[in-house]
Amino acid sequence: MAPPAVPVPTLHFEREAWKAGAFWVAGVDEVGVGPLAGPVTAACVALPPRRRFKWYKAVRDSKVLSAATRAELAEEIRASVPFAIGWASHEDIDTMNIYRARKLAMVRAFDQLEVQPDAIISDALPLPLPNVRPVIDGDALSVAVAAASIIAKVARDTLMHEMCERYPGYGFCHNKGYPTPEHKRLLRRRGPCPIHRRSFAPVAQMALAFDE
Repeated sequence: MAPPAVPVPTLHFEREAWKAGAFWVAGVDEVGVGPLAGPVTAACVALPPRRRFKWYKAVRDSKVLSAATRAELAEEIRASVPFAIGWASHEDIDTMNIYRARKLAMVRAFDQLEVQPDAIISDALPLPLPNVRPVIDGDALSVAVAAASIIAKVARDTLMHEMCERYPGYGFCHNKGYPTPEHKRLLRRRGPCPIHRRSFAPVAQMALAFDE
């Protein structure tokens, strides 16, 4: 049996917004919800009407792309349209919970965007911003959201490589803080480091063991 086809993002939602009078239509997505360490990272990408960049046909949900392809597409996207990145730190996550931290990272991304979007397509989450349209699986269906997912993923992976050098011994260079068997094994052996999310159960359990 053949594997299911990977959805190809389109401009369906963007075109609806442009037809309704919008100029800048922004997609927003976040990555890093499941890791035990590091921040949540969000990105927004704003698209203008009547422009068709070559990368429109190549973008996909960042999760289905190779690291090399993501890096190449991120460079093309950043060079051609307005974008911005927002972060919610591990401290933010521990203070307010992961759901609110996801929204915070998205809002912070828009705070950095150099243009004012007339319409926003969000990957599923409602946001405290005007003219937001949450779309389930938006990163698989919308070009703008898929582009945002790529920008966010590349930014977070780059940061986790830096954290790998700062906090060696946890495999952040390749696990990016996600709860892989190796990461959990190293966490049990070494205990949490400063960027681990203390509010996540596996980290909290190890923190208690090392605090005893």
